[in-house]
Amino acid sequence: MLVHIAALLSPDELAAMRNRLNSAAWTDGRVTAGHQSAQVKGNLQLPQDGAAARELSTEVLRALERSARFISATLPRHVYPPLFNRYESGMSFGAHVDNAIRQIPGTPHRLRTDMSATLFLSAPEEYDGGELVIEDTYGAHCVKHAAGDLVIYPARSVHRVLAVTRGVRMAAFFWIQSMIRDDGDRSLLFDVDTSIRELTQAGGHDESIVRLTACYHNLLRRWGEV
Repeated sequence: MLVHIAALLSPDELAAMRNRLNSAAWTDGRVTAGHQSAQVKGNLQLPQDGAAARELSTEVLRALERSARFISATLPRHVYPPLFNRYESGMSFGAHVDNAIRQIPGTPHRLRTDMSATLFLSAPEEYDGGELVIEDTYGAHCVKHAAGDLVIYPARSVHRVLAVTRGVRMAAFFWIQSMIRDDGDRSLLFDVDTSIRELTQAGGHDESIVRLTACYHNLLRRWGEV
């Protein structure tokens, strides 16, 4: 399941975050890559233990908490603290799969990466190339959203970032462990929840919506891990 969430960040939040990132000191992005990924990764990254990364990560987490679409699509159990990367001209990230398990820095806790997420922080017209390409059973999907938009996709997908040929591409990225391990089950629950919301917003309040809501929660009760 590939989900697009438009305008996760407000214009003011986005502007403040970009200003902070533009004045930040960046390091080699391979610091968080696994053995295979490090061989194809060529970008810059904000040091994870720095004050800027910690503060901006908290801001992204707050934005996620208020997004009903994010909660519905991911049913999050744990969210890895967001990281920040930067691609300058000539930089790319070749085809790879994200690590299945991530340890949250500074804690004994581990997270299963069910979903990967990219929050675009540069506008598409600010750079050429730099598309996120995600492969699934239906082929390759080329993603380049507006600044402030989020895309979520299965972490098991082979994906890559094409070379930037002009400008700078900045983004936040992170992983989610869902209460629903299976992507197909999670997709079904997302579709049901979306239908309930749309029917309710259209003015529906009949017994059919109640039954549909009951089905949603009973499936969540059956499949959920808490």
